[in-house]
Amino acid sequence: MLFLFGCELPRPYAPPSPNAAGGYTYYISPDGDDENDGMSSSRAWRSLARADSARFKPGDRLRLRAGVRFRGELTLGSQDAGSAKAPVVIDSYGDGRATIVANGKSGISVHNTAGVEIRNLNLVGDATSFKKRAGISFFADAAGGKELDHVTVSNVDISRFRTGIGIGAGRGSSGFRDVRVTDSTVRDNKDAGLATYGPAFDAEAPKYAHERVTLSRVKAYGNDGDPAAHDRNTGSGIVLGSVRTGKVQRSISHDNGSKSSAMAMEGPEGIWTYDSTGLVIENNVSYANHTGSRSDGGGFGLDNNVSSSVLQYNLSFRNDGPGYLVYSAADNSAHKNNTVRFNLSGDDARKLSLYGGIVAYGTRIKDLDVYHNTVVQKANGSVRAPALRLQEGLSGAMVRNNLFVTDRASLVESLTAYTPAQVRFQGNGYFSTGDWQVRWGGGTYNDLGLWRTAAGQERLGSDPTGTSEDPCLAGVTVPITNVTETVTMVPACTEGVTGAVDLRSLGVDPGRVDYFGARLSLPASIGAAQPKPAA
Repeated sequence: MLFLFGCELPRPYAPPSPNAAGGYTYYISPDGDDENDGMSSSRAWRSLARADSARFKPGDRLRLRAGVRFRGELTLGSQDAGSAKAPVVIDSYGDGRATIVANGKSGISVHNTAGVEIRNLNLVGDATSFKKRAGISFFADAAGGKELDHVTVSNVDISRFRTGIGIGAGRGSSGFRDVRVTDSTVRDNKDAGLATYGPAFDAEAPKYAHERVTLSRVKAYGNDGDPAAHDRNTGSGIVLGSVRTGKVQRSISHDNGSKSSAMAMEGPEGIWTYDSTGLVIENNVSYANHTGSRSDGGGFGLDNNVSSSVLQYNLSFRNDGPGYLVYSAADNSAHKNNTVRFNLSGDDARKLSLYGGIVAYGTRIKDLDVYHNTVVQKANGSVRAPALRLQEGLSGAMVRNNLFVTDRASLVESLTAYTPAQVRFQGNGYFSTGDWQVRWGGGTYNDLGLWRTAAGQERLGSDPTGTSEDPCLAGVTVPITNVTETVTMVPACTEGVTGAVDLRSLGVDPGRVDYFGARLSLPASIGAAQPKPAA
């Protein structure tokens, strides 16, 4: 008989149990071994290359050890598939975040598949990635026009790539649906912080690559642009192209575009969209964005082929270009039914006097509503941009209940002497601490009444509208330099700026609150903010 003392028999092998989503959880650690099965932190894989060779199924989860830098790329292809209810998840475990250091490629690349969630990671590019790749890339180009459901990116920090996050589609595919990017930072990239894009837009048969895209609490800064890219815009913070219905909210874009090409015919913006419909861009801040050329460099934009979209409750200040740009160079009828309302602009167009706080012009822009915005525009040396600039291409536009304030620049400049049937002004406030001036067509007017008589503007029926009274804004003399100073844009006069028209009686629903969330009075005060209540 054999007796064993001080020894334990080996435990029988227990297969790993599925996680709560029904898939399996895999681990990567520098203490691991690529010969392991990866199914626990004690049996972790060692390298991204080993994880990349695996095929992930719905509910699977890949976890990287926090505080560790892993070199390489993770790819998910058409054979790797999750679902909205059981996504494939890539994230960190332990305290903090793991870091993926790309080696000439993307950090994470997802191609022709979805049902993917990426969380709690840092991604850093190298010199080659900075020139050519996105930090996180989602791209669809499969035949058949299938929309790929459920993409989530949250709590990531992405830097030193060509684009921080790129979500795109090729010709003949439908891209991604139900996309969410939240609580993330995209910084120090070359072309853009975050960009979605799709096939060339066809105005005769509009199609959009992506649907239901939501960006929340995204920070985009230091995305400087490419000084050698003379044929395109580079250096934007957040760009949404080819999107049907979406939202950008509570995000910040600043200090982008400083190295964009000096010879490019188009420039960057802080937050903007093109070739899209049904977008709401709200409660965001965009400031100190730049352009290397004499184009763009502004805070927010509704660009080519945008329809049924809204810029609201945003703050723009101290950008090289316009605070809010509505523009189209496309000779079609796709740019229509957009709204710019309850926004603040402080000292925008610091570099380029050819712009202004709010700017609207293009080839064919139809049915634009601009109301209840506050624009304070002060001269920057010899740069004297107006509060509002209009140029050719507008029809059916309404400019109502806005507050325009300048010191030495014109309040309104329009190269075209629009008739009220083309562009109608009603209920706006015009105040200047310098010479009061509106430039309209070939004329210059130094009094609201003179302009009203000559242009037929600022009338409701036979009654005059609009005012040139002092709005009692501290922002006229105190510039906005950070987001805490927006109180300078609130009228200090107890009664506010009177003279607004009743939008509801004109068939326009202005909503219930002003820029600061205060309930609108009846009648509402002119501008984006209701007056301070009496002490």
